[in-house]
Order: sequence, then C-alpha cells, then structure tokens
Amino acid sequence: MFLDLNPDLTSEQRSLKEQTHKFAEEVMRPAADKLDKLSDPAEVIADDSVLWDVLRQGRELGYHVRALPEELGGVALGPVEQCIVAEEMGWGSAGLAVCMGASSMPFVFAAMLGPPGLIEKHVIPFRDDVKAEFIGCWAITEPEHGGGDQVYIGSKREDIPFIRHGTRARLDGDEWVINGQKSAWVSNGTIATHALLHASIDGTEDERDAGMFFVPLNVDGVTRGKPLDKIGQRDLNQGEVYFDNVRVPADYMLVKPDMYEMVTDIIIATANGGMATTFTGVARSALEEALEYCKVRVAGAKVISKHQLVQKKLFDMFTRVESARALGRAVNVYNTQAMPPEPHYAIAAKVQNTETAFDVASDAVQLLGGCGLSREYPVERIFRDARAAMIEDGDNDTLRLAGARLLLERYT
Repeated sequence: MFLDLNPDLTSEQRSLKEQTHKFAEEVMRPAADKLDKLSDPAEVIADDSVLWDVLRQGRELGYHVRALPEELGGVALGPVEQCIVAEEMGWGSAGLAVCMGASSMPFVFAAMLGPPGLIEKHVIPFRDDVKAEFIGCWAITEPEHGGGDQVYIGSKREDIPFIRHGTRARLDGDEWVINGQKSAWVSNGTIATHALLHASIDGTEDERDAGMFFVPLNVDGVTRGKPLDKIGQRDLNQGEVYFDNVRVPADYMLVKPDMYEMVTDIIIATANGGMATTFTGVARSALEEALEYCKVRVAGAKVISKHQLVQKKLFDMFTRVESARALGRAVNVYNTQAMPPEPHYAIAAKVQNTETAFDVASDAVQLLGGCGLSREYPVERIFRDARAAMIEDGDNDTLRLAGARLLLERYT
C-alpha cells in the first residue's frame, strides 16, 4: 500500500486501513475475479455464489453498520475513516464496494428518519443480520430519469426544469399506494429485500412534490426484471424493480416534500463523495498492478521499468492517484461537517476521480501490452469496472452541467 500523506492518522485509523485492505485483498478481489468470469449474470446471485460469502464476511466485520447511529449499534466512523474504508474496498472491487454500500442505504435512512415501529421491525434485524438476509437498494434511477435528472426533481424553484419521477405515490387513508418502474441500473435491484424509494406525489396542490419512502420488497405488487448483463462491474447485481399498487404504511415516508430537495442534495453530496473515494482505490489498484508488471517484464534487453517513457507514464499515473485521494478526502471531510453540504464539490470529485480511475486503468492496460487485454490479469477487469463509473450515479457530462449550475448560483 502507498504512503498515506496524512501525518495525523491515529493508530486506530491505520489499523482500520490494514483490516479493510486485508478484507479487500483476501475476500473481495478473489470473489470479484470469479464473479466477473461468469457468463450469465444470474449466476452471480445464485445461492452458491461467492457473492454471499463476501456479504456475510463483511457483516461479520461490521461494515454494514458503519453508517448506523451509535445508539442503534452503529459504528462511529468519522469522514476520514469512511474514506479509508471506501478506498480500500474500491481497491478490492468497485462492484462489490457499491453492492455493500447500497445494501445498507434504506436501513441507514430509516434509522435516522423512520418511526420507532419501522426501526424495530426492519432496522434492528438488519443490524443483527450476519447471514446477509437483508439487502437494501437505492431505487432512484428510472428509464426516463437517470442520475442527472435527480438534481431537478422535487425542486420548488421557478428556474428549475419541471421534471417528475415516473414512479408515483398516492396517499390512500393510512397507506401510500405506489406505482411505477425503477430502471435496470438499480444496484442490488433483483436481490434487494428493501428499498429507499424516490417517487413523485400525486394528489397534492403542487405537482412538483416528491418524497422518499422505505419500501419492503416482499409485499404484493413488487416484481423484478432480469439481472443486467453489462461490460463492467459484473459482480454488482443490477436490475429493474416494478411497483403495481404496492402499499406501505403512511409513516414509511421518510422524507416529505418540504425536505425533499435538501435531502436530495445531501444524498448527492454523499453518493458522489463516496464514488470519489471508491474510485481512488480503483485507480490505485491499476497503478499497483502496472508497477509490479513493469518491474519484471523484459523488453528492449531490460526490464521495462528502466525505460524512461515507462517511468514517465508510471509517475503521471501516481500523481493522478494522489491528486484524486486529496480531493476526495477534502470534499468528504468538509461535506460531512457542513450543513447544507456543497454538492458541486462532491460532483467535481466524482467526475475527476472516476475519470482518473479510467485513465490510469487505460494506461495500465497499455503498459501491460497484450497481457493487459487478457482476462488472466486484473487490469482488464479494472479497466472495464472504471469505465462504468463515468455513467453510474449520474453520467459525468450531465453531472458537469448540474455542478456548473450550482457553482454559478454559489458565486452569483
């Protein structure tokens, strides 16, 4: 592992880094390599798949409760610790890191915002779940509304485009009735037992109203699509979720319309910040693979690390990785302590660091030459995984536009 330039890391933080790296190296990376080679994405989630071993071992180490409140048995990780964990897990596998993060999301929001009955029925069992029987998903993306649209939905400002979720919720007595579809890009979509669901509200005075709901997915009216077959992050299950007159109690609305825009900004800041640190780890993994290869590969009568062009490329890759870590940590530390957060900084970190991961992985493939194209070497998978990151959690081009709008507002 590379030197951490933060001289103030405590012994506990260094221990956390070592523990998480060991989990990433010994559990996540071997599983990712096996799952990536499966031809059918349904095999990834089969009962005998190594995916479940990863989730169970992660829960035995307490990674699933790292964002739960302490009073509910959560682990009190600060922003630096969260960055350390995210980077090391990204080093192990981008897809499994996203899977594990999404699996906790509904329960974390329910713990913070839900009524006592919901917490007792769903959050406490999740906290104690070491068998990976409770799997969450973030049901936000839709066929006609990707991540880029989410910065507009629910806003009450007149200069913001009028966009609504295709998924709608209507209050019927003491229950919400939910109809609609979430797209094939919902992480954990076909295996999730619970969802943090974003939906627009029907029947209110303002058509722009939207809310967030805690939705158990074992109720009548929920169906799933097939697991998505994709080029990268093949170890991350993704798929459609359909809602046909699904009913949940009225108090399962976690975020009401008057708070929706602010909470969405917090989620965007958190999610994009998490992507920034996760894909710092992905970039670092590609760099490390390239360094090791260049020290043993012989060409031109000497190991290629002796060639100046190779040295320049390696050092440029190293510089990019360190820059990504610095921005990702700075943004996450600030936004964790600021209220409201500054989403445009998180967007900047997500865009830069996912593109850094892709560029560094591409350079690693080039340095490995023909071996970089072989599935026998990790860089080929890392390259494909990094490419997916420039689309997930909001495609980078659309995020740039959203970030520019926020930047102009901030400095007008």
